[in-house]
Amino acid sequence: MLPQERYKKLKEYLSVENPVLLDVIDKYKALDEIAYKVGLLEDTKTYTENISWWPMISILGTFSAGKSTFINEYLQEPIQQSGNQAVDDKFTVICYGNSDEVVTLPGLALDADPRFPFYNISEEVNKVDPGEGSRVNSYLQLKTLNSQKVKGKILIDSPGFDADSQRDAILKITSHIVEISDLVLIFFDARHPEPGAMRDTLKHLVGATIKHRDATKVLYILNQIDTTAKQDNLEDVMGSWQRALSQEGLVSGDFYGIYSEKSAEQIDDEALKERLKSKKDADLAKILDRMDKVSIERAYRIVKALDDFAKDIKEKQLPLLKDELDSWRSKVLISDMVIVSLLAGAGIFAHLNYGIGGDTNTLIGGGVGAFVLWLLAHNKLSSFFAKRASKKYASSNEELSRAILKNSTFMRSIFGISKKWYSKTVSKIDILIGESKETIQKLNDQYVSPSGATSSETNEG
Repeated sequence: MLPQERYKKLKEYLSVENPVLLDVIDKYKALDEIAYKVGLLEDTKTYTENISWWPMISILGTFSAGKSTFINEYLQEPIQQSGNQAVDDKFTVICYGNSDEVVTLPGLALDADPRFPFYNISEEVNKVDPGEGSRVNSYLQLKTLNSQKVKGKILIDSPGFDADSQRDAILKITSHIVEISDLVLIFFDARHPEPGAMRDTLKHLVGATIKHRDATKVLYILNQIDTTAKQDNLEDVMGSWQRALSQEGLVSGDFYGIYSEKSAEQIDDEALKERLKSKKDADLAKILDRMDKVSIERAYRIVKALDDFAKDIKEKQLPLLKDELDSWRSKVLISDMVIVSLLAGAGIFAHLNYGIGGDTNTLIGGGVGAFVLWLLAHNKLSSFFAKRASKKYASSNEELSRAILKNSTFMRSIFGISKKWYSKTVSKIDILIGESKETIQKLNDQYVSPSGATSSETNEG
């Protein structure tokens, strides 16, 4: 889907879901155009592809941690297989559908549709696990159901996580999910009270989230805490898991304990039963509240992403690009001086030793020949230095690598980057950053009213 068509589709979606965000599409389009000119973005791409426009809740966790049971009870529909033996071994994207029955579609439906968060994921999988991208159906599936619980949002259920047995493709998809989700629920199993034995798994699950710039969107959930009733050691078990998480670098975050009443073990001690139920009810209410409000968080995250993209260009990419192009130009100019000196020296040597260049025609011909040689050498060396600078970032910063090649033109090798071009680009980005703050204020008007006035009263004022 080309950028112009994607802008149109997104506007159609937002006009129904959240009209306040309609202007954001134009701001993304403006940022795309800046990135096209700078060379940081291919003209067939758009920054709108790098985020999910549908509110997205992802559910990750260890094997048999009760993820599927939790989803089924949330949806009030047995959409996912549950139990120790019957588990889904794929990432399952669950969204709203008009059919009265649950419809299951292959992973290709996600990989080929830009409306979904796994658009072109096969290409990303191929980068880390060559050849696996063609097997996208082995990793992904799409399920739709007619439920108000998923109307306007997307749920993602993941296969049980075991770091020792995961392929690079699974790890790549997991990282992708954490990056684009609005809410990430990570489930652990209270039936395994020795989390130290799962150190590698914890390292991957926790490590993928604690370094994220928006770590508050991650909830850590100890499921099936009803099993602690046997020894009456809920606090000990939860403390053990929290210590294990802290050893992997998690020093803060929301940690909850829940269980499914439908599949809970028999608890004869009424006081203990009530204490566990009270803990579960309180924590589950907080989790469901976050899930219900995910649409609000998505709206803010869309605007925040625009701000992040803009600041990344202004504060990181542009300065790096300028430094690399200045360095490239200096190398080219030094090479030019060496080449000119050599050509001049060769001309003087030929004239003094062989008398060449004594007449006007010979001088003109020699000058033209020297210019052609300089031009060929200049272009060759200019290309060499540009490619070498670009290659430095080929794996770590593909956008900058592309921009270096785009901007290493003949004119810039002579005159460099004009200060006006640089300051004008920064000025345009500053305008977009300011406008994104205005959009945040509009969103606040929908949900916040310190004065106690209604939104209509605020607008009239």
